[in-house]
Amino acid sequence: MRHAAVPVVGLTGGIGSGKSAAADAFEALGAAVVDTDRIAHGLTAAGGAAMAAVARQFGPGVIASDGSLDRDAMRSRVFSDGDARRQLEAILHPMIRQAADRAVAEASGRAPYVMLVVPLLIESGAYRQRVDRVCVVDVPESLQIARVMARNGFDEARVRSIMAAQASRQARLDAADDVIDNGGSLDALQDRVRQLDALYRGLRAC
Repeated sequence: MRHAAVPVVGLTGGIGSGKSAAADAFEALGAAVVDTDRIAHGLTAAGGAAMAAVARQFGPGVIASDGSLDRDAMRSRVFSDGDARRQLEAILHPMIRQAADRAVAEASGRAPYVMLVVPLLIESGAYRQRVDRVCVVDVPESLQIARVMARNGFDEARVRSIMAAQASRQARLDAADDVIDNGGSLDALQDRVRQLDALYRGLRAC
């Protein structure tokens, strides 16, 4: 979204890296945050715009009793079946992109910059053409695994299977303009966010 009125920063990182904590810290400093995970949740909620197509493609086994996406069932399906993952992405990604573009355009009038949070930014090359900088939240893989196991109750094998479907840590770092090391304390993360906030505000004047 290089035609936005303000700079757009793509924020990404592997599962368990702390993207949400970083996004919250940027938002607290005045950035407009557009989170594609939140958009995806809206699309796959009961009555969400994507649910009819998901039901047609995958059947009732991935639909919860309230009509929303059964995320556990779908997660198990797509992380063990590459074709299923691509089919789900073909349904969701165009919808997410359109909604994100609208949200970025709306947000750019009320903030010094927009933080576009995209978990699969590196995997989806189209996003790289729509941001001015890429910011990666980075942690060691061992810490990713420990955090996700504690947060989600997954076993190690399941976490590793999710990580295997994402870009490697090195691929994310290679693509980064800026890196947030989130292997330490929340205070350290917030200090780094403040440094980058000053940088991103300066981009508007360039």
